[in-house]
Amino acid sequence: MKKAIILFMAVMLGTAAFAQTTWTNDKMHSKVGFTVTHLMVSDVDGIFTDFTCTIVAAKPDFSDAKFQLTVNTSSVNTDIDYRDKDLRSDKYFDVAKFPTMTFTSSAIASVSPNHYKLTGNLTLHGVTKPVSMDLWFRGLITNPMTKKDDAGFKLTGVIKRSDFGFGSGTPSGIVSDEVIINTNGEFGKQ
Repeated sequence: MKKAIILFMAVMLGTAAFAQTTWTNDKMHSKVGFTVTHLMVSDVDGIFTDFTCTIVAAKPDFSDAKFQLTVNTSSVNTDIDYRDKDLRSDKYFDVAKFPTMTFTSSAIASVSPNHYKLTGNLTLHGVTKPVSMDLWFRGLITNPMTKKDDAGFKLTGVIKRSDFGFGSGTPSGIVSDEVIINTNGEFGKQ
């Protein structure tokens, strides 16, 4: 009987150690950013100030992680009110018709220690396409304020706005077709 109880406890502890864990972004320490080139000579940076991202993973190195990102498109911010209003209009994000942009990961593949290729479906402007991005798992730390585990990630990549019918009336000589994605996230264990 004692052996059965010990075996049961060992199985339960082993299962708990590898159970899936959910992580959510810390809004104060996370950013979804992008860069486009204007007139082929200067870069314009922007961010989204309203988004949520969750990660579900069972492995401590996040090699099995699944990411889900939802961005409120009306929260686009390039520090220029006129440009932000234009980006929210039906010429670009069309926030009245497409209030959110989403990314759902479908695969993660190790490239080197703590570096992965993250693949998933990006839905932007009503169009869903597969994209691949570079993911850097920056590590785990116990947050001194919350006393809980935090994980850090950096996601970078390039998408083409033409793939999503985004800003189709704007030539690439005015605003580049390539959009550089640059995100940083601090995630708290739930």
